[in-house]
Order: sequence, then C-alpha cells, then structure tokens
Amino acid sequence: MQVHLLRHGTAEDTRPGGADSERKLTPAGREEVRRAIVRARPAGIAPTLIFSSPYVRAVETAEIAAAVVGYAGNILRTEALVPEASPRQVWQEIRGRPDESQILLAGHEPLLSQLMAYLLNAPSLRVDMRKATLLRIDLDRFTGEPSGLLKWMVTPDIWAA
Repeated sequence: MQVHLLRHGTAEDTRPGGADSERKLTPAGREEVRRAIVRARPAGIAPTLIFSSPYVRAVETAEIAAAVVGYAGNILRTEALVPEASPRQVWQEIRGRPDESQILLAGHEPLLSQLMAYLLNAPSLRVDMRKATLLRIDLDRFTGEPSGLLKWMVTPDIWAA
C-alpha cells in the first residue's frame, strides 16, 4: 500500500474568539496544496481512499487533492489526524484498510512528522514537514508495528522551482 502524507497549506490566523479548528486555507495556501499535488501526479498519486483531520484547513486540503487527482469517493474525517493525536491512532486507521492501494492522509504538525517516523520504524527520525509538504511511504504488512519505505518527499522548495 502507498500511504501519502499531506500537510495542509498556509491557513488564516485564528480570529478573536475563534477556534483553531475553524481556520481556513488562505488563497496562497490553496495554491500551495494544488501545486504540491500537481507536482506529484507524474509519480502516480491516485488515492483510493482519503482521510482528513476534521479541522477546516485539512478538509480543504483533502478536497483540493481530491479534485486534482480525480478522486470521486468520500473524504473520511477522523480524529486520528488532529494535531495532538498519536501515530498509533493513525496506524489503526491505515491497517484497518489493507485492501486499499493508496491512502492519502491530510493533516497537521506535529502529528505528520511523528507519523512519518513511526511508519518508517525510525523513532529518532526528525523531519521538517512544512506546510504543503507531500510524501509517500510504502507499506507491505499490517500486523505488528509498521516498517515502511520512504519512496519520495516533495517540499515547497522543490515544487516552487
């Protein structure tokens, strides 16, 4: 299975009295996400399932990704992808879908960099998972702890070029 991790793009500031979960992508943030997905299309990104954090900026990110790749399914919102969730929670979501060929996960920091290290079975790995970063990890077993293989990572520095 191919697992794609996608951090949301730049979001608006929290409004006075507003909740962090309600922050939307800025127009520049929407464009960042679109460019990241377009840049990854030649690598064969074609999710058969998309999960998103329920936070507005992550849902918008997932919707942009779905539109760019032609994904027609439902985007499943899960609390397992909120910023303070644990990588183990996300692993439970992934391993419950072993028949999917590609899963895209739209979420936040610090979870996504922690999840990358967890899926690669590299607990000391440190990753700069900036906004609109997209990466692919391949997993071939779903029992026990994950031990994936990082195939590629697209950062804003690369797709801005």
